[in-house]
Amino acid sequence: MPALTLPQILLILVLSIVTVVAAISDYRFRKIPNKLTVPVFLAGLVYQLVFFGFAGLLDGLAGFAIGFGTLFVLWIIGGGGGGDVKLMGAIGVWLGRVLTTWVLGLSTVFVIFGTFVVLVVGAFRNGVGKTREQYMPDGKTVHADRDSKNRRIMAFAMPVAVATWVVLAWQVPSWPYRTAGEKIQSNAPAASPEKSG
Repeated sequence: MPALTLPQILLILVLSIVTVVAAISDYRFRKIPNKLTVPVFLAGLVYQLVFFGFAGLLDGLAGFAIGFGTLFVLWIIGGGGGGDVKLMGAIGVWLGRVLTTWVLGLSTVFVIFGTFVVLVVGAFRNGVGKTREQYMPDGKTVHADRDSKNRRIMAFAMPVAVATWVVLAWQVPSWPYRTAGEKIQSNAPAASPEKSG
C-alpha cells in the first residue's frame, strides 16, 4: 500500500471530524447546523480545485449533485431532514461522484439495519403497540409534522458517518487520484520483457 499523500490525509482528517461533529449534533439535537455544512462545502470546492484542478472541481460538483440531490428528493417526500441533505452535499464535494455513491449505498444499508434493530429492541422492551404508537401514530405512516423529528427512528448522520469512515478506510489509500493530474495504475500488469529467440 503506498504512503498517503497530503490530499488523502486532508480528506480523511476533514471528513472524519465533520462526520463525528454532525453525528453528535444530529443525535443530541436532531439538527445538523448550517455553520458546519456550508463552510465544509466551500472548503471542499477549494480542496478539489487546489489539488485536482478543474477536473477535480467538476468531480466534486458531481459528488455534491449526487449526495445533495438524492437526499433532497427524500426530504421532499418526507423521508429525511434538511440537515441530512446539506451534510451529504457538503461531504459529496470532498468525495467526488464515485465515493459519494459508495457512501450513499452503505449508509442506506446501515439505516435499514439500524432501523430494524431499533424497532425489534423497542418491540421487546415496550411491546409492539407502544413501539408502533411511538414511531407511527396512526399505525401506517410517520407524520411529517412538527413532532416528526422526535418520531424519527434514528438520526441519519450516524449511518452517513459510519459509511464515510468505511469508504475512507477501504477506498482512499488505493484511490487512483493521488495528486493533481496523476492517476495511479493500480493492479496494472507489469510489462513483461520480450523473449529473445
